[in-house]
Amino acid sequence: MPYMMTTFNSRAGRVAVLAVFCIIGLVWIFPGHGNLLSSNFYAGNGYNSSHPIDALIDTGKTDLDELLGTQSHNLRSAAEKYRARRGRQPPPGFGEWYEFAKSKDSLIIEEFFDQIYHDLTPYWALEPKELRRQARSLPTRITVRNKTTVLKTDEPRSWMDSWYDLVSKLENGLPDLDMPINVMDETRLVVPWEKINEYVQKEQKDRVMMEPSRVISEYMTLADSDSQDLEPYDAGFAVPGKGGYWEMARVGCPPGSPAHKSNLPKVDFGTPPWEYDNFERMSYHGYVSNFTLAKDPCVRPEMQVLHGTFLEPISVSTSHKLMPLFGGSKLPMNNEILLPPAMYWAQNDHYSGGEKEHGGPWRSKTNKAMWRGAATGGRAREPNWTGFQRHRFMSMMNATSVAQAEKNQSHGINFRLPNYADYKLSDNGFIPQLLSEYTDTGFNHLVCTPYNETDPTCPYLDPYFEVAPGMPMKDMYNFKYLPDLDGNSFSGRYRGFMLSTSLPIKATIYNEWHDSRLIPWVHFVPMDTTYIDVYGILAYFLGGRDQAARKIALAGKAWGEKVLRREDMEIYTYRLLLEYARICDDRREFLGYVDDFKRS
Repeated sequence: MPYMMTTFNSRAGRVAVLAVFCIIGLVWIFPGHGNLLSSNFYAGNGYNSSHPIDALIDTGKTDLDELLGTQSHNLRSAAEKYRARRGRQPPPGFGEWYEFAKSKDSLIIEEFFDQIYHDLTPYWALEPKELRRQARSLPTRITVRNKTTVLKTDEPRSWMDSWYDLVSKLENGLPDLDMPINVMDETRLVVPWEKINEYVQKEQKDRVMMEPSRVISEYMTLADSDSQDLEPYDAGFAVPGKGGYWEMARVGCPPGSPAHKSNLPKVDFGTPPWEYDNFERMSYHGYVSNFTLAKDPCVRPEMQVLHGTFLEPISVSTSHKLMPLFGGSKLPMNNEILLPPAMYWAQNDHYSGGEKEHGGPWRSKTNKAMWRGAATGGRAREPNWTGFQRHRFMSMMNATSVAQAEKNQSHGINFRLPNYADYKLSDNGFIPQLLSEYTDTGFNHLVCTPYNETDPTCPYLDPYFEVAPGMPMKDMYNFKYLPDLDGNSFSGRYRGFMLSTSLPIKATIYNEWHDSRLIPWVHFVPMDTTYIDVYGILAYFLGGRDQAARKIALAGKAWGEKVLRREDMEIYTYRLLLEYARICDDRREFLGYVDDFKRS
C-alpha cells in the first residue's frame, strides 16, 4: 500500500468503519421564532435522540481507552514496545531519554512518537556522509558539538532563537548533530512519491534487529569534520511554474490518488462556489470521522481552489530533493522533519494568551463561537480571494450572507451552503438566526495585496467584510467555542486553545508533531476545511448538548496538560534528535540501546 497514505495514520486520525448508525427519530429543526436558547428545542427536543456526533464521540472514547492501554511503566517495557513497533534496536541514549521523560511525569506511549518515524524513514536510504553535507549547507541551522548548542543563522530570526532555546535545554543528552531549520511559514520539501517510495522500500529491506552483542552505544563525533571544506549542497529550491504551487505539491501524492491523477478545469473565480461532494462521500453523515484523511490534499484535490496555500502562498521556495530540513508544520505530501513549533515553545502571549491564562469556568463563558484574526492564507487578490479558506469561513459565519445565499440556490459569492436536510437543519431562516445570536467572528485586518500594515481595509474586500476590533487570546477564552483555521500555514493558536477551558473547533490541512496524541471528538471537535459541517456542529452543541461541549473542552484541557506541556515538547525533541543523529552516523546500522538486556 502507498507509504505516504498508510504509514502514518494515527489513532487520532483514524476511526474504524462505524456500524450502521440508527438515526430514526432524529429531530434537528430549530424553532421558527423567539430566542433559540429559550425554545423547546433547547428544553430537550432532539437532546435524547441519536445523532452522528454521538457515535463519533463514542468511537473516540474507545480509541482513547486503547491508547492508554499501551503505556509503558518501566524502561524494559518501553524498549520492548519500541522494538516491536520500529523493527530495530532503540537509539543510543534511549535509557537516559526514558529517565528524562519519567522525571517530567510523562506518559510513555510509543504511538506518541509515530510522526518521528514517518518523517525520518526515507532518510535511511541516503548515505550518512551525504546527509551531513546537506545539513551543513543551509544557513539557518542549530548545531550540537560536545554537549554545546550553537545557533547559526544568516540574520536575526526570533523563531530560530526559540528553537535554539529548546535544543539547548537538551544539549547534555544529545550527540553531535547539525539540524537545518525552515524559517518560512510555508513548507519547502516535496519529493516525488515514486522517489520517496523507493527510499522507504530500501529502508524496509535493509532494516535489521541487530544482535545485542554487535550493538555500538556511542555516536560518532563531528568536531573533526567541521574543519573539512565540504562542497555546498544545492537543494534546488525553486518557485512555482505555470501550474502554481499545486503542481509542485501534488507530485508528493501516491499514484492513483485523486490529486495525482486528476486536474480540475481552469477555475473561473467569478462564478464560485465549487462542489464539496468529495468530503460528503468520505464523511460520516456529514461529519469528520477520519481527521487524517479529511485534511489530506492528496485525497482532496478540490483544495487546490479552496485553500490559499495552493492558490497563491506568500512565499514559495520548494525543492523536489530529499534533504534534512526541520520545521513546525507541513502538508501531508511534504517531507520536512517536524519539530514542536517555535511559537508554541516561545511563551508568546499573542499565541497562547499567557501560559497561565486558560479562561474561567464553562458556566461563566459567553455562549458563542468566537474568531478574530487577519485575512491571511496567502496573497488574496481580486478575484482569487473567493477561494481562500479564512474568507470563506467569515462569509459562512455572516448571517446576512447566509440569508442571501439561501435565496440564491444556496450559493454565496465564495461558499456553498450544505444541504440542510442532510444535517436535519431547518431551511426557514434559522441558520442566519443562529449565526446572528451565537457567533462573534470577524477580520481585524483584510491584508490587501499589496499589503499595507497601517491600513486594515481593502477596496475589493470592503464590500464583503467589515474590519472588527482585535481581541487578545486571553479574552477569547471568555467564549465557549473557538474555531481554529489555517492561515499562511498552521495556526499558532491551537495549543493555547487546547489548554483553555473553551472548546476548540479545528480545521486544517497541515500536520503537526502532536497529531498522534490528540483524539478528535474527545479532545477537540474536528471540522472540515470546506466548513460545510460548521452549521451542524454548532447546532449539535447549541441545541442542547452544552454539557457535551463542556466535557470535550475540559477533557482536551486535562489531556493537553499531560501531553502538550513544554516538558512534552522537550521529550519529543530529545527523542527525535537521538534518532536523527543515528541516521547521520557512519555506523548507524550498529548503533543502538541494549542495556535492558544486561539488566535482565
